[in-house]
Amino acid sequence: MNKKIEIKRLGKKDVEQFKEMISLFNEVFEIKKHKSTKKTYLQKVLKESSFIAMAAIYNNEIVGGLTAYELPMYYAKYSEVLIYDMAVLSEYQRQGIGKKLIAALKKYCRKKGIQYIFVPANEEDAHALAFYTSTGGKPEKVVHFNYNAN
Repeated sequence: MNKKIEIKRLGKKDVEQFKEMISLFNEVFEIKKHKSTKKTYLQKVLKESSFIAMAAIYNNEIVGGLTAYELPMYYAKYSEVLIYDMAVLSEYQRQGIGKKLIAALKKYCRKKGIQYIFVPANEEDAHALAFYTSTGGKPEKVVHFNYNAN
């Protein structure tokens, strides 16, 4: 890839870029636009040290991103990281941007002493499965349960 892509961890002052990344997720995941979250709440989320938002930026435009959560373990003195969302605009896919995002997250984790990163992917999403395998992820069979808290 010849394009100069900057990978940036978003902080509390980067709310507009975070909103742009959320719009990107909505587009890539084909989610109908929903009521946008207030700026003050997004600042609060970005301020949390356990929340990680990394944006892939090309020509001042967000072209990809990931969100993740640092999860402190109770049985040992370390954390693990869960990748919650990750997407790259379709016209920028297959250009190494996703790999750069994963590499940046791994670097962040190494600096913090975090050794384990995990990400759920639907079995029928062959593209995601191939991508995570190509970036060194090891698949593990799990059954994921959802609860409605209402």
